[in-house]
Amino acid sequence: MNKPAVSISLSSYGADLVRQRGQGSFISVLAAAGATRIEWREELLTFENPEHLADATQAEGLESVYSSPMELWLAGQSRPNPELITALQRAQMFGAKWLKVSLGYFTDNSDLQSLARLLGDSAVQLLVENDQTLHGGRIEPFQRFFNEVEQHHLPIKMTFDIGNWQWQDQSAASAARLLGRHVGYVHCKAVTRRADGKLVAIPPAASDLQQWEQLLRHMAQGVMRAAEYPLQGEDLVQLTTEHVTALAHLGQAPLETADV
Repeated sequence: MNKPAVSISLSSYGADLVRQRGQGSFISVLAAAGATRIEWREELLTFENPEHLADATQAEGLESVYSSPMELWLAGQSRPNPELITALQRAQMFGAKWLKVSLGYFTDNSDLQSLARLLGDSAVQLLVENDQTLHGGRIEPFQRFFNEVEQHHLPIKMTFDIGNWQWQDQSAASAARLLGRHVGYVHCKAVTRRADGKLVAIPPAASDLQQWEQLLRHMAQGVMRAAEYPLQGEDLVQLTTEHVTALAHLGQAPLETADV
């Protein structure tokens, strides 16, 4: 059985460290840890040269996902966010095969034909993620969006962020059951509530891995998955290796014999 593709969102290493070191410095870490893909974070870019990163990533045998914080649909506008064109171009400059964005304000007036024309000019596949907002973090808008995507035969998949559903008190299990067939990328993160009431991402416990096993049963076998939770320690290669191994194992063995 082929090992599923595992990506690491570079935000996992902490915004300060990533900005200080530059995102390119983590290419060798991910390659040594056995990851197959790297997720560039637009909001953490500083002095990086896209072409240099694309070449360095390819040299290490890694593929790229480009993550932009932009929303696909803006409030009160039927056409897609005009920033999508630039984001697709930037993703291609980074050598990325996928562009991850948030859904934004999708409504019945959203113009899918305009979106189809934009995507038709790009070799980059669009991945649309559930974020932590009221308008972009609930199940129902994604059901309507992907019904439209199917009707228009658009090459769009979902980034299913397991942890983000909690920000809007949505059931990840229900989301997986209703949206699983549309998922092309899974953002894995456990979530806890701090003493001040704020929800924050944390590394998974064994119980989280078991829950993720169940969620992935509703998605394509071997779906691409990523760590998007704190990976912070003295030996980043060893730490990343452990989590790459754990995420690669998800959905690959019967639950009763899975070594989690």
